[in-house]
Amino acid sequence: MANTVLKTFRVTRFDPAKHAKPVFQEFTLPCDPMERILTALNRIKWEQDGSLSYRRSCGHAICGSCGMTIQGASRLACRTLVKDIAGDVITVEPLKGFAVVKDLVVDMEHFYRNLRAVLPYFINESPKPVKEQRQSPREQEEIDDPAKCILCACCTSSCPSYWKNESYLGPAALVKAWRFVADTRDEAADRRLEAVNGANGVWRCHTIFNCLEACPKEIDIPAALSKLKRAAVFGGAR
Repeated sequence: MANTVLKTFRVTRFDPAKHAKPVFQEFTLPCDPMERILTALNRIKWEQDGSLSYRRSCGHAICGSCGMTIQGASRLACRTLVKDIAGDVITVEPLKGFAVVKDLVVDMEHFYRNLRAVLPYFINESPKPVKEQRQSPREQEEIDDPAKCILCACCTSSCPSYWKNESYLGPAALVKAWRFVADTRDEAADRRLEAVNGANGVWRCHTIFNCLEACPKEIDIPAALSKLKRAAVFGGAR
């Protein structure tokens, strides 16, 4: 390949059948500066070590599968380019705050359990209207930003409050709660606000802003959580 640069990937390896704790393994390969980290990991797996394990699917920042810690920051491997990482060594680790299953694969059960607690789906028990349930442009704008969440867990993995307490719902679950609390068509705001208005809910957020930097969809997470806090105090978004 033309214009290639030689990069060393320092990748976390952990197999519970072999290792007492995670170790690093290094792989060196020529990369195009515009190559994605996910592409490089694929090449390592396909060409150097087929036992390397990590999650990936769409490759287009839609599914959220390839969240991992790249050079110390929570990122999507499919959106991070080689040229985005300074230096000749690129360190790739599992998401922080999650138990490691194997290599770069983490146990997401706590993440999804916290997500389920906020009822992350549309609830409306009224009779169906003759036509669609209409919203004004402004009402739609209120949910446009939080609706972009792809549940990659990068924000939650970057949150120190979650590192210390995995029972904390975390920014991803709270953003999803706000997305439905703010939806004028939904009828379960009270139930969600009850779920987030506790010791491990929205008040555990200390507005550190790590989540804002980590989000690959550029969601204004602190703003969403601020609105959720206000809704919890005053009893609703509307």
